[in-house]
Amino acid sequence: MRNVDAAGLGIGDDYPPRIMGVLNVSEESPYEPSVFDDPGEAAAYVDEDLIGEGADIVDVGLESANKRFEVLSAEEELDRLDTAVEAIQSVTGDAVFSIETRYHEVAEAALDAGFDMVNDICGFADPEMPRVCAERDVAVVKMASPPDLARPGAVEAVDDIYDALEREGLTDKTIVDPAFGGWSEAKTLDDDRETFRRLREFRALDRPILVSINRKNFLRDIAGRSTEEALPVSLAATSMAVERGAHVIRTHDVAETRDAALVGNAFARERLRSTDDVAVEELDVTTVGEMERHLDRLDGTAAAARRGVGRVFELSGLSLAERDMLADAARSTPVTVTGGESDRRLLVGTPADLDGIVEAATGRSDALDAALAAIGESIE
Repeated sequence: MRNVDAAGLGIGDDYPPRIMGVLNVSEESPYEPSVFDDPGEAAAYVDEDLIGEGADIVDVGLESANKRFEVLSAEEELDRLDTAVEAIQSVTGDAVFSIETRYHEVAEAALDAGFDMVNDICGFADPEMPRVCAERDVAVVKMASPPDLARPGAVEAVDDIYDALEREGLTDKTIVDPAFGGWSEAKTLDDDRETFRRLREFRALDRPILVSINRKNFLRDIAGRSTEEALPVSLAATSMAVERGAHVIRTHDVAETRDAALVGNAFARERLRSTDDVAVEELDVTTVGEMERHLDRLDGTAAAARRGVGRVFELSGLSLAERDMLADAARSTPVTVTGGESDRRLLVGTPADLDGIVEAATGRSDALDAALAAIGESIE
């Protein structure tokens, strides 16, 4: 996993999780505490409530990307940029300033005026955006989105999100954002939950990952909480996201999110080990799908994915005859079956190997068939 330098701020596996706080100069933005039209008041908010609470990055929005609102043109965004620039120039604290936009003209103007990085909510739908960011050597967040400047983020399925992030390529300093939340009418809570469950797959893009999950519907629905009551579920998800490999957390609740991210980071696996000449990275691979992503990135054979992930199953309540059946079936496969004198057995092997024992042992007893069928479903 490559790291990204954002105006001197390191982002990636070699660094602690980074917190991105939010400032809006858009009157239509739904989170009122972050919305300002006075540069002085905006600067005070950034100093006290964002940087003062632990934000490493301040993301400044010129308009709301909510699908209920009309999309501003580049000219209309530029009209609001002066307020944003005056605000960041009045900030006394130290942070990296990100401009949220979909237009390369706005990105150029913002970078010229002192912004440090870009948050592209249309995922390079403007084909000039990656060129602008690459030529200026700045970090850019690429949010998963169809190539449509008029409507960002209408991507539902995980595979489509992954494809959207690959579309138009990635700069050396791209940070990928799988775009949680209700960006389109078609996207469901289950879509977001599946994306979160499979978050490790996005590490195969070899770029740091940003997640924006603060008080999102797919989390609130689990606990039956309103937006105002949803901070605890957001913090739980933040720790999980960082443990699964997220590097930047975009949030309105900076202090609390920082603490949750640090907990997730403390208990995440150590992914990178260095030698004198060769970097060694232990990949987060827990499913066949994750292995397929990495094999595809390295031009490997997708069929090898089923041999690249270890799985362990415990079966209990087995009769002596069923234990013998398993042991006999295992002799024709690389699967390890162990368990001593108890009625329990551990089956250890790759999905490909477990396929073999499921096939070899099926048909020997109804109870064992049911257990093997459950294993077969789990490793698909």
